[in-house]
Amino acid sequence: MKLEASKRTPGGSPALRREGRLPAVVYNSGLNLSVSIDLKEFDKTFRQTGTSNLIDLAVDGDVHPVLVREVQMDKRKRIPQHVDFFAITAGQKLDVAVRVEFEGEAAGQKEDGQLDIQRREINISVLPRDIPENLVIDLTPLEIGDAIHIGDVVERLPETAELLDDPALTLVTVLPPRLEVEEEEGEAGDGAEPEVIGESEAEAADEEGGDTSDDDES
Repeated sequence: MKLEASKRTPGGSPALRREGRLPAVVYNSGLNLSVSIDLKEFDKTFRQTGTSNLIDLAVDGDVHPVLVREVQMDKRKRIPQHVDFFAITAGQKLDVAVRVEFEGEAAGQKEDGQLDIQRREINISVLPRDIPENLVIDLTPLEIGDAIHIGDVVERLPETAELLDDPALTLVTVLPPRLEVEEEEGEAGDGAEPEVIGESEAEAADEEGGDTSDDDES
């Protein structure tokens, strides 16, 4: 994705916003550049890239490969107020979270199984140009009791990627129908003596004693 930016003098952010421009900064260990970008163009680009995908930020003819590091939002209007772009150094690996998307209906769901999605991201260290946009997982083969772990999809990551998560962690699984669990709990409770709440043994003894004294008086 490509995004156009213009250099700016630090300060004057309110005036930029009134013109539909978004103040931003481009930085790394050797760079600190104040820029502004078109708010609508940034919003459209950011919806596609998020914080894990590379943007080619063109600043007055110079192109900087960047990642969005932080977006400051207006809490009431939910409109971006300022953006921090991290400029990538060639050959430098980055730690990123790759979005996991799930497609299709698991076979076990057709038998009333419950789909349990446990993770929607995989953390990797990878060269900037190899950052995958997402990782799509087909759910259709999963039967009840089946699961997909992070280790099952490692081979689909770029060759330069290093996995940062435990491969044994579960991404998604199909659980047995809840109805079966409820029926088992109900069957386990059949025949059990109901618990009586209220009268204690001491109170019961007192009442019995009271009945006897009434009989004696009569």
